[in-house]
Parts: sequence; structure tokens; C-alpha cells
Amino acid sequence: MDAPLSTPCNIQICEVTCDSFRIMWDMTPEDTTRATHFFIDLSRKECGDPNRFKHRVWSSLVPVPPPQTQPDWFSWICAQDHHLDHAELPDRPDVPTKLVAKAVPLPMAVRGHWFLSPRTEYCVAVQTAIRQPDGEYQVSEWSQVVEFSTGDYAMEHLQQLLDKATGSAGRLLKFSVFYRNQHPEYFDFVRRECGGLMRPALKDCSGSHGSPINSKLHGVFFSCNTEFDTGLPSRDSPYGPLRFHIPAGRLLNPNISLYFADFYCMYTAYHYVVLVLAPVGSEGDTFCRPRLPMLDLASNPFLTYAEPHRPGEEPVFCHASDVILEVLFTDPVPLDQGSVEQISGHHQLMSLTTANAKKDPSCKVCNISVGR
Repeated sequence: MDAPLSTPCNIQICEVTCDSFRIMWDMTPEDTTRATHFFIDLSRKECGDPNRFKHRVWSSLVPVPPPQTQPDWFSWICAQDHHLDHAELPDRPDVPTKLVAKAVPLPMAVRGHWFLSPRTEYCVAVQTAIRQPDGEYQVSEWSQVVEFSTGDYAMEHLQQLLDKATGSAGRLLKFSVFYRNQHPEYFDFVRRECGGLMRPALKDCSGSHGSPINSKLHGVFFSCNTEFDTGLPSRDSPYGPLRFHIPAGRLLNPNISLYFADFYCMYTAYHYVVLVLAPVGSEGDTFCRPRLPMLDLASNPFLTYAEPHRPGEEPVFCHASDVILEVLFTDPVPLDQGSVEQISGHHQLMSLTTANAKKDPSCKVCNISVGR
């Protein structure tokens, strides 16, 4: 029997994205020459069972079905491009590991839309192996388990979401005010403790799990959708019976940067688009510029500002008709720039609130191919 393979050590994870990473480890020169395959054990951290896909063997040789009887799912091998791609195999007792790849120069890229999700903590361990002439494997011991977390959506993924959202936006309708519903206690607190300023709060985790603004960007949320028959904001709200109105031009003007941040639904027929308004040069603008697609104020499918054509005319503001816009303004907003009024409809529509709402992972309209 060949000399035992040494245990892989010094596992390193690098170049982590929302759906891929590179992995490398230290091997002796002899093992580098002898190893024919790598086995990767990848699982979500919350499962609490690292190495749950490891070999079920009592010796260093792993029996596998002979080549002529191996089903197609076992024949998956990472081929010429040095990647593990879409590599999750079924849980079967005769499968030697969860991920199998031919030995390639390290670091090795692991990517696969089937099993990697954005902003998710994973555990990973590796084995090296030598395939024997009779189809059995001589394997090393499992390496130490290493933990890492995948990243946010990159700009290319947000562009995919933006393209999908564009197809659902509908025609543009005119509006004149942004509005924000809350309970009386909120406005009392703003007046008493905040000097009349509605201060930005940390964005929650609602919507797409990989959106770069979730739990990272502070802002004040506003709506601007209007009803078809009246051209006015809805009389109802799930967020509270008092509504703050502010003229649209206070938040949307040439001194504001407009960004697309998310597109999602909550197991319903209607969809939400999250937009960010950030004063040019502000901290919010600096955060969003490298992370989110910027939209042209005058020409985009969701929220537009049109300059007046003649002196004395007012700018024209429009919103998309077929999606619900959630507009996050990244600077404090003074109450004295608008007015607070009681709404005439209902405010107990809690099924419509999006606070920490989870995106429907099965919706074909608003999901892209790199997780939810």
C-alpha cells in the first residue's frame, strides 16, 4: 500500500463573492505529485454538523461502485477550467463525498448556484485522495473545519435584478409628494428627542438576502405611489395612522443621486422596488456609488424628475405604476419641511408591511440565478 497522505493544513479562503470562493491549503511536495482528487465538504454553518458528507469508511481505502455501474450523478468531475461548478451531489450512502474534483493547481475556485447563497456562513473541510486502479480511493484525514461568509450581490447581479424590475415597472404616473406613515409616538419622539428631524435608521433585512444595503445603509423610508382613480396617495397604510407629506422636490432634484437597490415580492402578485435617494457627495452617496446601479433622474422606469421647460413652471415627478416603490432617503428629514395628517383609511393592514419581510425564493419574476 502507498504511504499515507498527509492531512491538508492551513486552509485558506479568498476571493469570496456572493456565490463563489477560492480555496487553497498546504500539501507536501510528495502529496502534490500523488493526489488525483480533492474532496470538499461544504455545509451551512447553522447546520451544526461539519463534515456531515465525509466518507463512511473504516480504513484509508474507500470502496466505490465499479465504473460500469456508476450512475451519472457520480461521474460529475470538475474538468478543464479548474472550477467546481454546480457540484452538489445527492445524499447517497455510496457517494464518497459531497463535492469531488480532479486535483488541480491551487487555489481552486468553487462556484455553484445550487448551493451558495449571499451573506451566508459556511463550514468547509477538505481531503486529498488517490484513485486506485480498481476504482477505490486512498484518502487523507479531513482537514480542520474553516468557516467563512459569502458576500453581497455584486453590481452585475444587481443589474440582473434591475433588468427584471424594468420589465415589471409599468407606465409612469405623475405624483407631487413623498409620504411616510407612522404612529403618533414616533412623531412625538422626533419632536421631543430629535429636534424635529426624522433621523436615518439602519435598513432591515427585508427583500433580497444579497442586497448590499441590508443592515448596512441608514435612511428614512418614504412612499410615493398614487391610486389610479384619484392620483393621490392611498388612504390606507400598514405603518401607522399619521402621514407625513413632503413636496417631491425636497427629496428628488438635480442635487440628488438615485440608485436601484432591490426587487422582490413576499409571496404575492405585486412586487416591490427599493430605490435610494442620496444627496450628492453625502455619506450615503459615497456608500452607494460603488455598490448600486445609478439611475438617470430624467430617464428610468421607476422614479423620474423632469426639469421645467419654461420659467415659472414646476418640475414634473413620475413613479412606476405597476410596482410598489420603497424610497430610502439617506439624510435626516426635518418635519417642518412638510406636514403631518391623519389618514382617512385603515392602518391595521399588517399583511402589507415589509418590515424584515422574506423574499419569495420561488418567484420567477424577481429572482436571479445567484441566490435569494
